[in-house]
Amino acid sequence: MKTNKKRTICAVTVSIIAVLALLIGVCAIYLSDYYRADEGAIAAFAPEDNISVSVLDNKSVVFEPKNATVGLIFYPGGKVEHDAYQPLMEALAREGILCVLVKMPFRLAVFDVNAANGIQEQFPQIKDWYIGGHSLGGSMAASYLADHVDQYEGLVLLGSYSTADLSGTDLKALSIYGSEDKVLNREKYDENKSNLPSGFTETVIEGGCHAYFGMYGAQDGDGTPTIANHEQISLTAEHILKVIK
Repeated sequence: MKTNKKRTICAVTVSIIAVLALLIGVCAIYLSDYYRADEGAIAAFAPEDNISVSVLDNKSVVFEPKNATVGLIFYPGGKVEHDAYQPLMEALAREGILCVLVKMPFRLAVFDVNAANGIQEQFPQIKDWYIGGHSLGGSMAASYLADHVDQYEGLVLLGSYSTADLSGTDLKALSIYGSEDKVLNREKYDENKSNLPSGFTETVIEGGCHAYFGMYGAQDGDGTPTIANHEQISLTAEHILKVIK
């Protein structure tokens, strides 16, 4: 009897270990499969002389123009290398916006929703702060903002939506998506519009897609864009500037 019991316990233990090993393996494969920044395309967007580029202790990249008084903290899209958004950050920095491009653990903002903590204190010269992001990053930025409303002027969502209720705030909010975006869940997007402050700005980039807010190539399930990647980034920067500057 005791021998049978030991065998049963041993078999159960082995089964649990095998399941855990399988789950760990699946997670490792999932996390290692991500969209890499297109370094060749990004190289064409070299920062101008009046923009200094630095890296914070948490590996976030800062694009700092001279005499900036407005700042944007940006959360990258899910499973996208953060460097893919350098061209957009540089386009905004050229117009005087200090941009902090956050590097997320395993390239998923859900693992560090509070990544913006402590960033503002490092740039006391910035008077007005905004936060935003692309896709999953935008949703996580909105969730963070809901608990720090008094520290920010507004929210920027790119191919994203807010599940956090910000409707009762006086924050500025901008929501941009491409007309050819097939990744953004439009049903959930429409359902969650009511979470944004009244009078929020909604902009559709004609011919734009989900992936072209960054530079990381085509994304699975996305639509076919009819404008160039650099054009969508340029238009996105223009729309952001209209709201935050």
